[in-house]
Amino acid sequence: MPHSQRTRTTDPFVVPLPAEATDYPRGVYDPFPEFRIHRGQIQKGYAVLARQIREDMPRGLRVLVIDGYHGVAWDSVRRGLVEALTSYDISPTWVDMHEYLRPQEDIQAHVHPFLGGYDPLFGTRYPFGPEAFFDPGRLATLRIRLALARGEHAGNLLIIGGCGGGLLELWDQLWYLDIPKDVLQAEARRQKIAPLGIRDPLPFGEFYKRAYFVDWPALNQLKRRLLPDIDCFIDAQTPDEPASISGEDFRNALHDIAETPFRVRPWFFPGPWGGQFMKGHMGLDPEQPNYAWSFELIVPENGIVLERDGHTLECSFDCLMFAQYERVLGQEAGRQFKCEWPIRLDYLDTIDGGNLSTQCHPRPDYIRREFGETITQDETYYIVNAKPDARVYLGLTDACDPEKFRTALEESQQKGTEVDIDAFVHSEPSKPHDLFCIPNGTVHCSGRGNLVLEISATPYIFTFKIYDYLRRDLDGSLRTINVGRAFDNIRFERRPAWVKSQLIARPRVLRSGPDWQHVVLMDRPEVFYEIHRIEFAHTFELETEDRGFAVNLVAGEEITLSGLNGTAAHLHYLESMIIPAASKHVRIVNQGNTPCMIVLVFVRPGTGSAFPLNNPGC
Repeated sequence: MPHSQRTRTTDPFVVPLPAEATDYPRGVYDPFPEFRIHRGQIQKGYAVLARQIREDMPRGLRVLVIDGYHGVAWDSVRRGLVEALTSYDISPTWVDMHEYLRPQEDIQAHVHPFLGGYDPLFGTRYPFGPEAFFDPGRLATLRIRLALARGEHAGNLLIIGGCGGGLLELWDQLWYLDIPKDVLQAEARRQKIAPLGIRDPLPFGEFYKRAYFVDWPALNQLKRRLLPDIDCFIDAQTPDEPASISGEDFRNALHDIAETPFRVRPWFFPGPWGGQFMKGHMGLDPEQPNYAWSFELIVPENGIVLERDGHTLECSFDCLMFAQYERVLGQEAGRQFKCEWPIRLDYLDTIDGGNLSTQCHPRPDYIRREFGETITQDETYYIVNAKPDARVYLGLTDACDPEKFRTALEESQQKGTEVDIDAFVHSEPSKPHDLFCIPNGTVHCSGRGNLVLEISATPYIFTFKIYDYLRRDLDGSLRTINVGRAFDNIRFERRPAWVKSQLIARPRVLRSGPDWQHVVLMDRPEVFYEIHRIEFAHTFELETEDRGFAVNLVAGEEITLSGLNGTAAHLHYLESMIIPAASKHVRIVNQGNTPCMIVLVFVRPGTGSAFPLNNPGC
């Protein structure tokens, strides 16, 4: 359509969207949220790190261990720090942990059982730390070297740098370098990063499977162990000018975050079915063809950006959970989930895009047995905005014969024939503020024309695609289809009558006041979390009652949230946030001119004690 004929929605708060709309104006969404710290100092560059070393050497600094996460540009770090130290006439001895890895062939044999064989997507979660990646005899020798170095006269400096340095346990100071997952993955897509202990980069799909199931779980175990002892925490996403904060100040910041409503930094990615709404409304890169997903609130993927005096530093979301999970989740949920924040929020944008792949998610016992996960990927779709003809596919049609359905899907894979999905999969019209429940085993997808706030359990890659309209990924390759795995998990009894009565939310008012009401949207036995909605005009008082909340402002322009510590946080339309359990009492104030609606998601009280975490019988 010529630009002059396009319909531009001039108001970013228009709901629902006009059918003819094709351009979407910038809204108030902030894609780069920061948490302002009030204790400590964030510094930039290698000069400040070198100065700290010079000041600490007369006080006994002889052995400095610098550990860090997968993807750190270690050569750049070494070069930058050594050059900065030369200005103080300090010439350290640098030992590279990479030299102490086991032979590549041994590492590959060790991790092979966790990589899922020929499955291109799925493996089994590695249950150990990174110790097995290193030669134990050579590490023992290096440890002795560290012990001897610590006994020398002041003036000499031995630096141990690289993933796994913290395994040595002997140091005068311990530094840790972190890197955001989106930065890491962007480098891996450019084949700049190889898996831990492997010489050469892999194609991104192979890299991601290895990282997700092996490298990241192993390094997270070590990161969690080291966090209480870190003397300096460093954000290494800009290797020429890293940001740093003292370990004590970093742990103080995590303590403060755990009692204050906060946002993580979201990130966004295009896809073959992606839409155009997020690109305009959220101010994303206009050069991208579309945006399909947001990683809005996912512990394994997001970071938290700290800010002080104009300087910023990012840490991974899991650092907060390692240090403060009981204060974030609450004691009861903390006992069940430990360091895993269990609730995921993300956006699926199909506005001016296409249908998602038709898919289902694994049943609880299947995901535990096959992939080593502790919880399954139960989902819901909250429709934030939509065009008039939008639909959500959910369950099977009454006429769907499972054998014929499978035959049609397999022939499509083998012969490239199209499948009439509407003949097999039931669909329902969708409009803003509808909620569709998608318990595991339910065939589903979003149709085109929706902006979906996907509310889910945290596992996020266990999607068994059964049909994807013969589309190719943005790199040109056909998307992987999992008909066999899907049919091991589909609940074929979920047909239209059951879907209509059980999976479409019917809001129930829990309590109300003069200008507000608290509504229950979903409370189902199959799912460990509940979804509520607060609708209010001016203010609302929230008691956390030892529960942590994932929240999203689904209507209204802006709200402020103030906890007992007095810190006020801002949340704009479509932004997501965590309200930690330790916030206790939160006062929520509407800062705009229209009524607000907030979605609240939290772990159902009694999960894991009064009733099962995931009931395999449901």
